[in-house]
Amino acid sequence: MGKYVITKTSDEGFKFNLIANNHEVIGTSQVFKSLQSAKDSCESVKNFCNSDIEDQTLQNPEPKKCPKWEIYLDKAGEYRFRLLASNGENLLASEGYTSKANAKNGIESVKKNCDSEIEVKEE
Repeated sequence: MGKYVITKTSDEGFKFNLIANNHEVIGTSQVFKSLQSAKDSCESVKNFCNSDIEDQTLQNPEPKKCPKWEIYLDKAGEYRFRLLASNGENLLASEGYTSKANAKNGIESVKKNCDSEIEVKEE
């Protein structure tokens, strides 16, 4: 199983990466003002990881209610995913992928690793 690794950012905030067994980063959070907020967000990923997927790359995407996954194309033409909480807050976002299938595989990897332990890295 992977793990959530929370680190301090240069601007005195905190962010986390969800890391798979192969040590690859699956997804990254936004920056939080407190360590507790980062921990709470990890718990939200655990709670919402099995949400529906809204594929925004389709011509007429079927809207889903939050919490939800979104697959979308970024400005560079790469596929990305993000997990939105029930309030619409972005919990976790991916890197860019060259194919939609790879982005979907990334979501599946988050689902497999979402119950991981939380580690706080002291710098």
